[in-house]
Parts: sequence; C-alpha cells; structure tokens
Amino acid sequence: MKSLIFDPFSGAAGDMILGSLIDLGADGSKIREIIESAVDVSVSVDRVNKKGIDATDVHIHVPHEEHSRHYHELVNIIKAAGLPPQVEKSALDVFEIMAKAESKVHGESLEEIHFHEVGQNDALADVIGSCAAIHELNVDSIFCTPVNVGGGRVKAAHGTMSVPAPATLEILRSGSLLSYGMGNRELLTPTGAALLSYFAKPIENLPKGKVLSVGYGAGDADTEDPNVLRTMLMEVNDVLTKDHIEVLETNVDDVTGEVLGNLFDKLLAAGARDVAITPTIMKKGRSGHIITVITKSENSERIAREIMKETGTLGIRVIPTVHRFVADRRMDKVTLSVTGEEFTVAVKIAQDRTGEILHISAEYEDCRKVADKVGLPLKEVIRRVEEEAWGRFT
Repeated sequence: MKSLIFDPFSGAAGDMILGSLIDLGADGSKIREIIESAVDVSVSVDRVNKKGIDATDVHIHVPHEEHSRHYHELVNIIKAAGLPPQVEKSALDVFEIMAKAESKVHGESLEEIHFHEVGQNDALADVIGSCAAIHELNVDSIFCTPVNVGGGRVKAAHGTMSVPAPATLEILRSGSLLSYGMGNRELLTPTGAALLSYFAKPIENLPKGKVLSVGYGAGDADTEDPNVLRTMLMEVNDVLTKDHIEVLETNVDDVTGEVLGNLFDKLLAAGARDVAITPTIMKKGRSGHIITVITKSENSERIAREIMKETGTLGIRVIPTVHRFVADRRMDKVTLSVTGEEFTVAVKIAQDRTGEILHISAEYEDCRKVADKVGLPLKEVIRRVEEEAWGRFT
C-alpha cells in the first residue's frame, strides 16, 4: 500500500505543502499550468536551503493588490476555473472547512463571511495546486503525524492572541489532526490546517514500512530549526491499527445477577475497553460465571481491585498480549426520510488506516426513537439507516 505521510514538525502552510509535494515527485510544470490557468497569478519554483536542509520553495506572485472576498465568490472562482473534477471537489471542500471555521469564530453565516488572507489569490493558488499535486501522486492513503502549531502570539483581526490563531484552532477542534505547540511564532496557518485535515488521517508515529522517497517544502520564515515541511512516500505494511492491551479474567460461583450487572457498569466506568460475563460450570457441578475484561495495562490494577471489591474473588488472572488489531472508528450522521418527515441518525463507521470502510452500524437509541415515532419495526429503521450510510460514505 503506497501512502503519503506528512510530517509537520515545523508546522504547515499552503506553500509549504505545495512545495513538499513537488519535491516529492509531483510534476511542477503541470501543477504550475493548472494554477496559472485557474488564478490570476504566476508561479515560481526554486531551491533554497533551510538550516542545512535543501528544499523546494514555491512562490505565488500576485500582480496587483487584492480585496477581501466572500466565501461564495471563492466558490464561483473555483467552479469557473475548469479544473479536473477531483481537484475542483477537493479545493471546494478545503475552502468549506476554512469557511465553517471563520463562520464559527465570527458568529456569521457562510453567506456573510469574508475571507481576508485566505481569500487572496495566493491562498487560492496554494489550495488548488496542493489538491492537484496530491491527486497526481495517486496514493492509497494519506497520514499526518502530530503538527507543530508553534507558540507565542499572533496579530489577528481580533487583536493580539495566542498561537494558534482562532480560525486555525477551530479547524483543529472540528477536525482530527493531532497537534502540539513548540516555538515562538505561528507555524500552522488556516490553509495548512484545512489541507491536512481534509486529506490526512492522524497518526502518532510513522507507520511500519519502506520509505520510497522524501520531499521538503520551504516556509517563508527563518526559524531556529529548519522551517520545512517533510513529506514521504512509503510502502506501508500495516493497514489495521494496533492497540496494546491486557486481558483480566476470574471465575466466581456465588455472585448474583444483580451484582454482576452492577459490576459491568462499574468496570466500564473504571476504564475497561470491554467486559464479558459468561455462564459456566465449575468444580463439584456448581454454576458460576467467568468475568473477562479487556483493558489498557495502566488500568489493570484499578480494574482488578474493583472486581475483588464487588465480587469477593481472591485472584485475577492477567493474560498479557502484545497487541490486538482494531478498526479505526468515527461517528457521523445521515438523514433518513420516512413518510415525508426527515430524521437525523448517528452512525458508527469502522475503517482501516487506508480509509476503506469495514462496517457501518446505526446508533440504537436514535433508531428506536424513529421507530417509535413512525410506527416501523426497529430492525427496518436500522436497515434503512445503514443502507443510506453505505450509499453516502462509500
């Protein structure tokens, strides 16, 4: 599986992303042609050295002073640019992420929102060019290690504020990127945050695999550390996430169903990942139960103590495991139309690290409320919701 990995140890901006992708192997001439045909700019691609790191430096040259734009103006520019369909969709989606962030920060609707810096032609060029470069690389999956947002304070329309800037912080909040702060200046821009949030899945460390190529995109600032964005193409072996756990197990033969039911809830509240209580036959033909708990190792002692307190068992087996394979999970929503009325229902989506969906399940409580209101069997509502979700998300 060929994967694109973003490693933003010095933050990310639109021009850094674009430069790193060209350095990685995307066709610079082709990307320049796409940008210059879509936006009134000229593009130069040069080599620079950042603290000993040779990197691609992309500059977007804007021929005249620009004014701020409404979000709908940017949408119209992108739609009128004649871009390849995939590039157009991605660029529109990236700007929608930024527009929703600005809308939330300013308390204005998408129709009212003005873009300032991110509404200029250079930001349009960065987004369109980065989208075109990513699609040209044609990878199976895209990942991003934790992004360094920088530190210190930044001047914004609201006055001087701590890094990250309000729109950048809102993109981090609404997306899934992992982040940290180190340094004394702003390192992550709204454009960089939106591009990474849209395309990449967060990972804490580089995945296991073979590095095929490495690219560096230069930032404008001269910082204490190399101000570059590193990207990699890797042949990744692992497509399922590994989760390190322990299994706790004990047998009990004198505990009532009420106590076991209460124990179930207490163990989950104490940090158990899963609890199973299985009826069994014990020595001398006595009926009993096997209590099995999956937990992180750091929670094992606390959970074992809780089992002892609640059941009176004197010993608990700890079955160490190297790891388990787990599907990545996320929540989303679908709209279900029944008898002319629309309902919003939550769904849980399980997928591997490439983004391939493995399973979709409708949330029980939401489906039960719909079933009660419209008079359909619960299983029919669940079927319709999951069918709608498969159609929307695959």
